[in-house]
Amino acid sequence: MEFQKPSIQSLVQMIKREILPNMASCSFLSSSPYDTAWLAMIPDLHQRDHPMFKDCLNWVLHNQNEEGFWGDYDHDEHEMSGEVECLASTLVCMIVLKRWHVGSPLIEKGLKFIHENMELLLSRKKQGKFPRWVTIILPGMVDLAHASGLEVIFPESTKHLIEDLFSNRRRILEREKLVDKNQYYPLLSYHEALPPAYKISHESILEHLDSNGSLFQSPSATASAYLATGNEACLPYLRFLASNCASNGTVPSLYLVDEELTKLSMVYQLVRLGLTEYFDQEKDEILAQIYRNYKHEKPITKSIHSIAAELYKDCLRFWLLRMHGYRVSPSSFCWFLDSEEVRDHIEKHYEFFSSVLLHIYRASTLMLPDEHQLEKARTFSKRFLEKITSGGTRDDSIISLSHRRMIEHELGLPWMARLDHLEHRMWMEEKDACVLWMGKFSCHRSSLVHNQDIVQLALQNFVLRQSVYEMELDIVKRWSETTGLSKMGFGREKTTYSYFAVATSISLPCNSDIRIVVAKSAIVITVTDDFFDMEGSLEDLEKLTDAVQRWDGEGLSGHAETIFKALDNLVADFRMKCFKQSGKDIKENLQDIWGETFRSWLMEAKWSRSGGAPPTQEYLDVGKTSIAAHVLVLPSSCLVSPTTPLHQLWSKPYQPVTKLLMTITRLLNDIQSYRKEEKEGKLNFVLLYLKENPEANIEDSIKFVQLLLDQMKKEFLQHVLDELSDLPEPSRRLHLGCLKVFHMFFNSSNRYDSDMDMLHDIQKALAVPPRVPKLKPPRPLPERPGPKPQVFTTKNRSRQSALDCFPRKSFIRYQTSTHSGPMKRWEKMYKPSSVRLCLT
Repeated sequence: MEFQKPSIQSLVQMIKREILPNMASCSFLSSSPYDTAWLAMIPDLHQRDHPMFKDCLNWVLHNQNEEGFWGDYDHDEHEMSGEVECLASTLVCMIVLKRWHVGSPLIEKGLKFIHENMELLLSRKKQGKFPRWVTIILPGMVDLAHASGLEVIFPESTKHLIEDLFSNRRRILEREKLVDKNQYYPLLSYHEALPPAYKISHESILEHLDSNGSLFQSPSATASAYLATGNEACLPYLRFLASNCASNGTVPSLYLVDEELTKLSMVYQLVRLGLTEYFDQEKDEILAQIYRNYKHEKPITKSIHSIAAELYKDCLRFWLLRMHGYRVSPSSFCWFLDSEEVRDHIEKHYEFFSSVLLHIYRASTLMLPDEHQLEKARTFSKRFLEKITSGGTRDDSIISLSHRRMIEHELGLPWMARLDHLEHRMWMEEKDACVLWMGKFSCHRSSLVHNQDIVQLALQNFVLRQSVYEMELDIVKRWSETTGLSKMGFGREKTTYSYFAVATSISLPCNSDIRIVVAKSAIVITVTDDFFDMEGSLEDLEKLTDAVQRWDGEGLSGHAETIFKALDNLVADFRMKCFKQSGKDIKENLQDIWGETFRSWLMEAKWSRSGGAPPTQEYLDVGKTSIAAHVLVLPSSCLVSPTTPLHQLWSKPYQPVTKLLMTITRLLNDIQSYRKEEKEGKLNFVLLYLKENPEANIEDSIKFVQLLLDQMKKEFLQHVLDELSDLPEPSRRLHLGCLKVFHMFFNSSNRYDSDMDMLHDIQKALAVPPRVPKLKPPRPLPERPGPKPQVFTTKNRSRQSALDCFPRKSFIRYQTSTHSGPMKRWEKMYKPSSVRLCLT
């Protein structure tokens, strides 16, 4: 574990120094070989035989895959869109190399890839037709390749597929208007792919330029528009794009010049990957500035073509600000509900809005009481997300498998039933976890990609936590064995479950002491609850309860004595840790809270054994104490907030958020356990409601409890997220983490009582390292001592003539990339077959 800490700290410092200060750049967005090549196509204003954006051409020269293509090709038969996109990207990259008379061997390699793979890639068309964007883009690139003098030879077996593509494109061009509101991305946004015969006036192009000079925020379309018109209104956007991507030479498929959006996206990424403990100050500064902007924001008229970006940004801002205690109104993103035109536009193109709909749904999970706008937004987004997951998409290529899994996860598991540690893992593993919105290539999603440095930090942090958790679990297991709690011979042995739940429920950087003592508390609660339910005689239970009130175990024996000694050991440990940390002696508080919990267990035992049925309110008053959620959060609050006065953390009557936690967890338990408890003759709120309402059936009772839970969870969340609460934030987050644990255990069944249901999650959380998607090439290695690599400047020279300029024993930078792994860089003696040209 120790050897990883310097590596983590080094990554943190590098990210703070190099990545966070450059958030306004687009370097964190997914790169698009297709759009990069289009920028490389533009000639310099003063030297027409040189490219204006040399870094883009260099990127094309240095980033051909070993197999001969540019872009992403995962060999996944279910991901057709990425495969066809790599064909278009490969064609346009070869075209730009031909345009500047460089990289002849790369062109040959690309042509070979297309010839050998065209049949496989095109044969996977869905339901007999290609997606609209493929039908427009691919024939356009084939036309352009032929016009550029490239001899693109397709296998005989693909001729009918190519003919179908061209025929379908002709029908689209005949049917659609240049800018058609019925199409999410109109024909004009594919300007670079439209055939010369499709006459487009310069006035039509300039009429639809955005205020920043872009054509539908598309780098490729904007580059093509500039090449066609020569109008310099396009240049500010293209130059801004290129200069902000200068660090790696590549551009994304869609880029909005919006610094606030990039900052929101970065913070969101850090939160979802569980890295905010390293960047608290930076995160707080960004959110504070965004909130100031939000308070002074004036309504603006939103273009129908920018709806996706605007909605995404507004949802993201709402979610982040509300999650961090800022008071924000749902109307900040629910404005789309008030516009029939916007709603109709989303409904017509819901597949393209899938990621935005997902963020609307996520934002609606932070619903407080009486927020009817959020109810409507949730209903609206859920309707289309369910349609997508049920296979109701009109074009399968638009929704990737990874993105579909994210939607299913969001719909299938309530936010309050998710454990943060496992969420961080999933965010690392799903390649489309960070999708923002769709670009004109359905597979081109403008997204905060898995930046190799940030993901590497997340991966190391996750594995480090796993190693810490493994050691702590061993400590808890040994304690459970030493005290005898794991060898009682009755009830549930839940040592691992208890520790797993505590360790993975919250992302606060809580120290080891807190996780261990809370896990021990959960073990004592489980064993004692089972002793009162199934093992102890009424006399034994009364003696044990009395001993806890007096805090004196004299006269106890057997299981009762074992439980009391374990409890005494736990309280003494808790008391000592709290005193060392804050100087507070919480002995009386600890004994009092355990005392009332034992009294509630005794009362429930008496009710069950007598067959009595108390009123629901009386049962709930006792039951919310017997669930013992407050025993887990109140003592630990003293450890996470050592400087807060004790009466503020732990007072009677309990704080509203604590009361709500106690009641909600009891009802969550009862709604999943009523069948089992009915058989065992135990009391349960669902069953008591039936007795008090003879006209109701079991479904009515469950529905009544669910309505209670929905309302109380909104009130609970209001207290947790209220920055002005008397309870400090760490304590409120502990309350939220505790509720998440109970919600996870009792979401759709009683998982806590199962011996098997949790094993897979436990393995993922504590033992099995994450499997992250393929990363981008690593950062360049520091320069080594000795001769520096030579850089060749070319002007209309062939690659072979470039090789002749190097002395036979010169050192050059040798790069190679493989499809299956990240790029490797090292110094190697010059080899003609492996040189890469570099334009300066």
